[in-house]
Amino acid sequence: MTQKELFEMIVLWENIPLLIQQLESGPDELEMLMNLALESDSPKSWRAAYIADKINDDHPELIAPFLPQMISKLKTENNLSKKRHYLKLISQHDFPAQYYSFLVDYCLGCFTSASEPIANRVHAMQVLFNISESEPDFKPELLSVIEQEMEFHPTPGILSRGRKLARKLFFQIQKL
Repeated sequence: MTQKELFEMIVLWENIPLLIQQLESGPDELEMLMNLALESDSPKSWRAAYIADKINDDHPELIAPFLPQMISKLKTENNLSKKRHYLKLISQHDFPAQYYSFLVDYCLGCFTSASEPIANRVHAMQVLFNISESEPDFKPELLSVIEQEMEFHPTPGILSRGRKLARKLFFQIQKL
């Protein structure tokens, strides 16, 4: 399958289950999918990121090698759907400490931005929490930011994830 054929297939929703099955067994085609997700400017290319997200559900080891590219792409990505999938995938994986400073800066901005969709903000909050698991000194600051967002922007998504993470952070801070 060529990249053009792959792109034509992802445009039709009924092809998605078959594509997922095929991509899980073909590393070359998975590379093409991720290239579409990360490099294409087409408005429909977010579906490649969606498919990568679905592949990650059963085979996270196939998506993990692409995390550095996803993290790097956050710097310039304007497509909100792609950002949502990148942040979700990043939040579900371990990533090297070399990305912590960029991700803290990016995710704090995303999490506290009223113009970001709620799903992006929630995934950014999870990434921040994941970083705090390796950087305990960051926990009190993160707890303050989460509490502030829950108070001033109390959407159901922010409240649901925020309460869970704030509770964990509170108990972890007590043990420090």
